[in-house]
Amino acid sequence: MAEWYEKSFGSDYLLVYKHRDLQGAYNEVRSMMEWLELPEGSEVLDLCCGMGRHSLVLTDFGFKVTGVDLSEALLAEARRKDAAGEVRWVRGDMREVPLADTFDAVVNLFTSFGYFEDDAENVRVLREIKRLLKPGGSFIIDYLNPPYVKAHLVPESERTDGSVLIREQRRIENGFVKKQIVLSEGGAERTYEERVKLYDRERFEALLKEAGLAADRLYGGYDASPYEPEASPRMIFVGRKGE
Repeated sequence: MAEWYEKSFGSDYLLVYKHRDLQGAYNEVRSMMEWLELPEGSEVLDLCCGMGRHSLVLTDFGFKVTGVDLSEALLAEARRKDAAGEVRWVRGDMREVPLADTFDAVVNLFTSFGYFEDDAENVRVLREIKRLLKPGGSFIIDYLNPPYVKAHLVPESERTDGSVLIREQRRIENGFVKKQIVLSEGGAERTYEERVKLYDRERFEALLKEAGLAADRLYGGYDASPYEPEASPRMIFVGRKGE
């Protein structure tokens, strides 16, 4: 039986999330580059790159970029957008990335962490980030902020896109934030579920430590605001691999 992320990150994902634009990605990358202070030409891995928004903007900032994702549908869209072939696109599981290269920086964005039921599987992702970094290399993990999510969860919403009605239902259940997405079109329905395990700051930092990583900065958003447990929409961890 396919895992939820194998089903959900297909062609319909492009419809549900098409409001995520390149301008937003540009602003986020600009902030990231200020934090990482990487020289032009540095090698950056976008782990769980999806449809490639951030990967493509990273190339505009002068970096050599590799994008890794498990979804062939999203990688196909990324390749379509990358007409000049500036990014190396690789299909792979974030727990076992099929690359021997190491990078000056690894970024994991848009809550592309916490997909697995077992903590050990999520730690495997962090260990891969460590493996893929050069000595002294930097990482950014952009993750949701559980207290904020719990306080601001919108239980249900709907919108239309052309002939498609998109309904989204959200809930907190068994330590996960879960979203059910139903697409209705022409009398037929397609249903998907997304889920992310909720790790608070202390638990997330413990997972980083278990994987041999440590964050030296934690931001509450891409505006570089300090993290505040109840007020920050994000937990953005910025750290470095030891020599």
